[in-house]
Amino acid sequence: MLDADWLFDVTMRAWIIGLGTQSSYQTSLARDLVQLQPVPPFSRPLKEHQLCPRWDKDLLWRIHRNCVPQCPEEQEVAHFFSFLFASTGENFGITRAVHHYRNKVLEQLRLKTISSPWCTISIWLFLTQHCKQHLCGVLHHVDYQKNYSTPAIFLTSSGQFHIQVTGEDGMSVAFLVSFQMPLGRWCCIQVAIRGKSVDVVMVCVGGGQHSVYSAEHRFKQALYLDDTDGHFILGGSNYVKGIEGFFGPSLYYRNRIISLSKIVVPELIREMNLTGWFESCQLFQKELYMKMTRYSQKVRQSARVMDTYSIWAFREIPPPEMSHCELWEAPPTSQRRPAVRLAQILATKHGAERLTLKSVGKLLYSRALRKLTQERPALNVRGVMPLLLQAGCLGDMRALYLSSVLYNSGLGVKRQPKKARLLSLLAAQQDWRLALLQLGHLHHLGEQDVPPDTPLAYAYYSNIAAQTALDRQNPSAKQKFVESIHLSNEDMLKLQTSENDDLFLWLKHQARKGVAEAEQAVGRMLFWGQQGVSPNLQAAVKHYERGAVQLEDTVSMYDYAIVLLKGQGVKQDIPRAVSFLKKAAERDFVAAINALGWYYEHYEKDYARAVELWERADGLGSPEAAMNLGVMYSHGHYPGKLPDKFTAYTYYLKSAERRSIDGAIQLAEVWIRGIPGQVDRLPVNAVLWTKWVAEQNGYLGTVLRMALDAYLRQDWPSALLWFLMAAESGFATAQFNIAYLCEHNPGSFLDEDFVTECMWRYYNLSIQAQEPAPYALLKMGDLMYDGHARRQRDVTAAAHLYKRAALKSHPQGWYSLGLLVQDGVLLPGSLLAELGLWELQGADNHTVLSTFYQRCRDHSDTEAYLPCSLALIHAHLLSAWKLHGSTMMLFSTVTMAVASLLVVLLHLGRPLTRPEDHTANGEPAGNMAAL
Repeated sequence: MLDADWLFDVTMRAWIIGLGTQSSYQTSLARDLVQLQPVPPFSRPLKEHQLCPRWDKDLLWRIHRNCVPQCPEEQEVAHFFSFLFASTGENFGITRAVHHYRNKVLEQLRLKTISSPWCTISIWLFLTQHCKQHLCGVLHHVDYQKNYSTPAIFLTSSGQFHIQVTGEDGMSVAFLVSFQMPLGRWCCIQVAIRGKSVDVVMVCVGGGQHSVYSAEHRFKQALYLDDTDGHFILGGSNYVKGIEGFFGPSLYYRNRIISLSKIVVPELIREMNLTGWFESCQLFQKELYMKMTRYSQKVRQSARVMDTYSIWAFREIPPPEMSHCELWEAPPTSQRRPAVRLAQILATKHGAERLTLKSVGKLLYSRALRKLTQERPALNVRGVMPLLLQAGCLGDMRALYLSSVLYNSGLGVKRQPKKARLLSLLAAQQDWRLALLQLGHLHHLGEQDVPPDTPLAYAYYSNIAAQTALDRQNPSAKQKFVESIHLSNEDMLKLQTSENDDLFLWLKHQARKGVAEAEQAVGRMLFWGQQGVSPNLQAAVKHYERGAVQLEDTVSMYDYAIVLLKGQGVKQDIPRAVSFLKKAAERDFVAAINALGWYYEHYEKDYARAVELWERADGLGSPEAAMNLGVMYSHGHYPGKLPDKFTAYTYYLKSAERRSIDGAIQLAEVWIRGIPGQVDRLPVNAVLWTKWVAEQNGYLGTVLRMALDAYLRQDWPSALLWFLMAAESGFATAQFNIAYLCEHNPGSFLDEDFVTECMWRYYNLSIQAQEPAPYALLKMGDLMYDGHARRQRDVTAAAHLYKRAALKSHPQGWYSLGLLVQDGVLLPGSLLAELGLWELQGADNHTVLSTFYQRCRDHSDTEAYLPCSLALIHAHLLSAWKLHGSTMMLFSTVTMAVASLLVVLLHLGRPLTRPEDHTANGEPAGNMAAL
C-alpha cells in the first residue's frame, strides 16, 4: 500500500510545479514522478477486511472463484443452414428466426441500425430449371403482419434477380439486376445492404473458372430492417413458390459487410459434386439418344417394303463407303451395353415411336430389381449399381432412391453415406416421396457428420405431409394403407390375407349372408388396400352400396355417401349422397355429421348451418369437425366473429390430438412460425407432427405391403430389399423389421458381417422413435452389454435400455436388469428412481435382485411367471448360501456321513436270504441272491 504522507507530499510538489515555480528542486521532483510505477490492481496485496460476507455470498464466491467468466455466444452470424437443400419449385422452404442479442451493447447497436442497416446475406444456389412463374422465392423476410420486409430476393422467369426492400416510410421498393443466373452451375449470391444502397454480387464456379457479375442500386431514402420481426424463408412458402434446384450453405452477417474478392467453394459442395453428376449424366443421355435415334431410323427403313423393280434397278449400285465412324456406331462400353441392348429391344418390340429415355430407364430399373431379389442379393449389388445409376440418370427416381438405400446401408457395397445423400437429394428434388422422407429423417435425428437441423427437416416433412393429404383424397391402386406390423407379432401376421385367402373369402361369405360388420370390413379392405388386399374402388363401392341400401348399416351409409359425393369408383351423385348422410346423421354418426357440415359449407355456402353441424360433431369428438372450425376462425368465416388466429390454433391442436391429418398439418404451420404474443415457436413439435402425417403416405404403404407379402411367402431377398427401402425412409416399424430379419437370417442368406451391422444400425434407429418396440429396446440392450469388435461394451447404456423396456411394462426388462445386478453391476440411483424404486437406493444386491425378479414374476404376462419364479428362487438360494455357506456345508457333510453309516449298518445286519425265499432244494428263488 502507498504511504498516505508520502502521497500528500508528492501531490503538493506537483501542485507547486503546476504553478510554474522554477527551481532545481522542481527538476528532481519531476524525475521522481516519472519513475513512479503504480502496481497493477490484480497484483496488489489483498486487504484483510474485518467484516465477513454473508454465508451464501461467500459460498458462491468459493464455488466460482476459479471459473473464468465467459460472455454468452451471440448470433452475429446467422447460419440459415449448412447442408444442401433440394428445392422442388413448390411452396415449401426453410423457415429461420433471428433473435435479439443478449448483450446490451450489441442490442443497442442493432436498434440504432434498424433504420440504416449494414449487413450481408450470402447464398449458394444451383439452378436446374428456370422459374416457371413470374417470380420464384430465393429468400424473403416476412414480418409478423405477414408483409414482405427487407430483404426479399426473387428469381424471375428470365433468370434475373428481383430485389425488394422496405424504406423508412414503410413503402416497398424494388429493382431488377441486369445479369442472369445460369443453369447447372453453383453460384454464390451476395446481397450487401449499406444504409441507402444495395450491392448484389454473383460468383459462378465451374470448369475451373470463376465468373463474376455485380450490380448496385441506391435508393432515395434509408432502408428499414428489423431482423427480429418475423422470420426468414429460403425457398418457397405460402406466399410464393421456390426455385427448382438446390440451396447450398447460406449465411446472414447481421452487422458487417463481407467482400467476395476471394471466393472459397464450401467443402460440402465439392464433396457432393452435383456438377459432376449432371455433366456425366448429360453425356450418357446424349450418347444413348444418338444410338436410339439411329437405331430407330434403321428400324423404320427395314420396315419399308421395296417392290421387285426397285430391287432389280438398284442391284448394281455399290454401297456407300463410310469415311469415319460416328459416335452412335461406336461399340458401347461394358457398363452401358445393357442400356443400349434394352433400347434396341424396346424399339423392335413396341416401335420407334414409344422409344424414350425414360422408358429405357424403367426397363433398366426392372432388370436391376430382378437381379437383386435373387437368392443372395449381397452378391449381386456391385453388378447392379451401374444399372440403377443409369436408370436414375434417365429419369427413374425409384432407381436413384434404391441406389441411395444400398449405399447408405452397405448391402453388398462399401457404405458411402455422402454418395447416398447425393442420390437422395437428386430424387428429392424431383419430388420423390420416399427420398423426401429419407432426408427429413436425416436432418431430424442427424448422423455422425450431419448435425440435426429442425427447420430443414420440417421443409422436407411438410412437403410429403401435404402430398399425403392430397393422396388420401385421391386413392389409387399405387397406394396402400400404412400398417405398422412388427414381424415379432405373430397374431398380427395371422390376420394378413389376400383376395384368394381363406380369411377374405370367409368375410365375403359373411357379407353375402347379411352381416353388416363383414360388409364394412370387406369394403374397407378393398378401398384402402388393407391387410394384403389389393385396392379396388369399384368393388369396394358395391359393398358400400349393399351395406347402405340393403342392410341400412350406418357406417356403410356414410362410406357410400362419401364416394358418391366425391365420385370415387362411382359416378358423382350429390343429392343421393346428401340423403344418405342425413340418414346417418340422424343416428348421431359423428363422421356423417361432419361430412354434412362440409357439404353445406362447400356447396351451399351456408356457413351458419355448417358451423352448427361442426359444433355438434366437435362435441361428439370428431377430429375433422375441430379442424373445420379452426379454418372458419382463421379465415373469418365464423358467423358473427372476426378472424381469430389463436382460437383457430386451439381447434387445430384439438384436431391433431384426435389424429386428424389436416389438423396436424395446420398445427405444425402455427408452431413453425408462432403467433406473436400468444403462441411461441415450437419447431421440434412441428417436425414431429408433420413426420407423423408424412408416414401415413400411401406410397410408403405400398412398399411396406410388398415387404410383408414377400416375408409371408418366405421370399427373404425381396423382403429384405423392400423393408430396407422403407427403413431408410425413417419408418420405425420397418427399421425394426429389417433388424429382426437380419437377426434371424432365415436360410443364412446374409453374410454374418452384414447381419451384425444390420442389427446394430436398425435396432438403434428404431429405438429413437417416439414409441419404440420393447423388443428392440431389449435387443439393443443386449448388443450394448455384449459389445462388438468395432464397438465398445457399454453396460450403463444397456441398463438404461432395459429400464425403458421395464417402464413399457415388459417383464423381460425387469429380468434383464436382474441379470445385470446378478453380474455385479451397480445400478445408479437415478435409474432406480425412474423405476419408482426410491426405497432401493443404498440397498444390498439381494434386495434389489429380489425386487426385480418379483416384478417380473408378478407381471400379467403368464409366460414370464415360470422363468422369473425360477430366477427368484435361484437368487434366494444364492443369498442363503452366501450368508450361511459354511454352516450349510457342515450340515450337508454330517448328513451325508450319517446317511452313509446307516446304509452300511443296514447292509451288515440284514440276512442275505429269508427262509421263504428258498426253493425245495435249498436254492434261492429267482434272482434274490443277487440282491
